[in-house]
Amino acid sequence: MEYITITSAQNPALKHLVKLRDRRTRDKENLTILEGYRELTRSREYGMELVECYFSPEHFLGSNEFPLLEEIAASGVRVTRLAPHLLEKVTYRDRPEGLLAVAKMRKHELDMLPEFDAPLYLVAETIEKPGNLGSMLRSADAAGADALIVCERKTDLYNPNVIRASTGAIFSVPVAVCDNESALAYLRARNVQILAATPHTDFKYTDVDLTQPVAIVVGAEQTGLTDFWMDQADLKVNIPMLGKIDSLNVASAATILLYEAARQRNFRKRSCGK
Repeated sequence: MEYITITSAQNPALKHLVKLRDRRTRDKENLTILEGYRELTRSREYGMELVECYFSPEHFLGSNEFPLLEEIAASGVRVTRLAPHLLEKVTYRDRPEGLLAVAKMRKHELDMLPEFDAPLYLVAETIEKPGNLGSMLRSADAAGADALIVCERKTDLYNPNVIRASTGAIFSVPVAVCDNESALAYLRARNVQILAATPHTDFKYTDVDLTQPVAIVVGAEQTGLTDFWMDQADLKVNIPMLGKIDSLNVASAATILLYEAARQRNFRKRSCGK
């Protein structure tokens, strides 16, 4: 494997990596940064296009990194070694794994989602924290949800912290980004029931039929769902709170609801889209 080594912070390629830490640059150039062995492996498995790859063997955690780099280089992607202090300059992680890549961002439009039989959607409205959005992607993948629909986006879907928290699920779960009205029209056109969690109902989340086509809708960390979705909800359920705290983290609530749907559906794997 042939590669060059960057040792200067003034190198143009390194300066570009630093710029990609900013959302405006990522959106403008349609590029994002991927970090870590698992993320690079899964991104390639699910067809993400890598533009360039960087590594620092001083940070490697095991022995699998060089074979992966060989595969990436063999696919025609330029591979560059970074001095350890330079990798630490561009990484988001406190303990970097020594692997970093620049990848092209995918488009995520509603009409690009596959069609499913009796689909299970997770709809996330105005989620602000990248870690929560990433955790919901991870739970959606684990529970076999067919797609995640991000409404009224408040955080960058390709924020490196979203990618990290998703543990690569951002590559495996079909995702669409849109406004509330478009998401509602999409779901209504497919006769999908809309479920919202609220303390203002006597129906527990285990009391409703989640084997039918359903979209579990969760809202912002501080304020919860807006009236838009609460007014449109066909099913309203509560998650019992047995302690002193009156609400759950939005990602935790989404996980509970998704796994109840998975339980009712006999833990089937995600269906193949048409």
